[in-house]
Amino acid sequence: MLAKLPIGIQTFDKMRTGNYIYVDKTKEAYELINSYTYAFLARPRRFGKSLFIDTLKNIFEGNKELFEGLYIYDKWNWDEKYPVIKIDWSGNFQTLENLEKTAMEIFEGVQENLGIKCKSDKPDGCFRELIRKAYKKYNQRVVILVDEYDKPILDVIENQEQAIENREFLKGLYSIIKSNDTYVKFCFLTGISKFSKASIFSGLNMLVDISLLPKYGNICGYTEQDIKEKFKEYLEDVDINEIREWYDGYWFLKDKIYNPFDILQCLENKEFDNYWFTSGNPSFLIKLIKERKYFLPNLSNLTIDKKLLDVFDIERIDIEVLLYQAGYLTIKEVGKTPFGTMEYRLYFPNKEVKMAFDDVIIEYLTGQEPLKKKKNLYAFMTAGDIEGFINTFKRIFASIPHTYWTYIKSYEGFYASIVYAYLQALGIDIIGEDVTNKGRIDLTVFIGDKIYVIEFKVITSEHQKGTALKQIKERKYHEKYTDKGKEIYLIGMEFSEDERNIVGFEWEKI
Repeated sequence: MLAKLPIGIQTFDKMRTGNYIYVDKTKEAYELINSYTYAFLARPRRFGKSLFIDTLKNIFEGNKELFEGLYIYDKWNWDEKYPVIKIDWSGNFQTLENLEKTAMEIFEGVQENLGIKCKSDKPDGCFRELIRKAYKKYNQRVVILVDEYDKPILDVIENQEQAIENREFLKGLYSIIKSNDTYVKFCFLTGISKFSKASIFSGLNMLVDISLLPKYGNICGYTEQDIKEKFKEYLEDVDINEIREWYDGYWFLKDKIYNPFDILQCLENKEFDNYWFTSGNPSFLIKLIKERKYFLPNLSNLTIDKKLLDVFDIERIDIEVLLYQAGYLTIKEVGKTPFGTMEYRLYFPNKEVKMAFDDVIIEYLTGQEPLKKKKNLYAFMTAGDIEGFINTFKRIFASIPHTYWTYIKSYEGFYASIVYAYLQALGIDIIGEDVTNKGRIDLTVFIGDKIYVIEFKVITSEHQKGTALKQIKERKYHEKYTDKGKEIYLIGMEFSEDERNIVGFEWEKI
């Protein structure tokens, strides 16, 4: 009988008893339990965190029969069972009252599971009682598992005042764990964002962040080997190369990882689509990009220091950090600064995220639906039709509603950002601020057997026309790619704020 695809399955018991395909993560679980008392893992949404949390729960509860055939089966002492307090945040967090109510509902479920009764009707008091009474009743230290610890904050992130209020509540609640350390066997938290130790983690300063430890790089998600071995029967009529292009590419410093939500949906539907992207809502992030007038070409060649790990704060949200933690960017390369500290080069993980993210940006910044113009641009660039390419962008800028221009006028990088967003939305390879030994190319685009070297200029007078292409040629930007055996096109694009469009362009083919 063909094993079922585990679409939407987040409970280990159901996974193991319901004839679902399971990719064994118990080696990571075993090593984690034996290495740390307090640990934290950040991964993007729908990446398998909830299933891993539930796997840990079943290990500590001693449900041996569910682990037959898995790595941990003959290594764990199943005779020892531990009381587990599992906190899984879901609900309405728009007010502190709602958050407190949800917390009490969670603890009521824990009381029922453990056969314990809290005297306190306050979340912090009940949580403290649960830890101590469970320890006393079972004569074993307590296991605390928190899934999506940051959800009550991220769900209201657009309302800074409420987000701060929710953060302070969670900070107080999680600090109870530290004050009851003597009763705790193991504590593991997952989330999307890593708040700094000065905010929510100040009460858990002993927490070890395993998010970028190579040993745990595959703790969530699927490797290509996993897919080829476990999902072999579902791959018969699917092109693995296309699957890789669409959904592979996440890297947490071990193997390249596929987004599990995407790959399962694709294998079920036999169709490539933006499954993961459309399951969430990046509206806050897009608004932030617009408010800060962010220069979008930076996203194709972005290097960030260790703040990637540790600086998500409500009062000073960093766009690059948020993009990474939310899963819209991933790590491409790791290096060191001249000072010996770590730095990370980020990029879009795969075709799905690259295209879908920029489609949303285009609609938000221009008020246009991009599909038709994307198809035209792709055809023109594939054919080397520069006139068609330029005329398409002229129509794009000419079609932007008049009401947008007050905002655009103060957005210095608007023109380059829109060109970048459209080209990135084609799903092709792009490098922004491409470094050469003579300077930086504004945009380098790779499509088929062609390479486009593009320079942008915003001009204010007639005598400035022609300077964009002139700069490419004088600095010989294109020489970096002359040994690639491909056609190279040099394009200078010049914009005018007064005309609100492209007012000059020149090009040459090398």
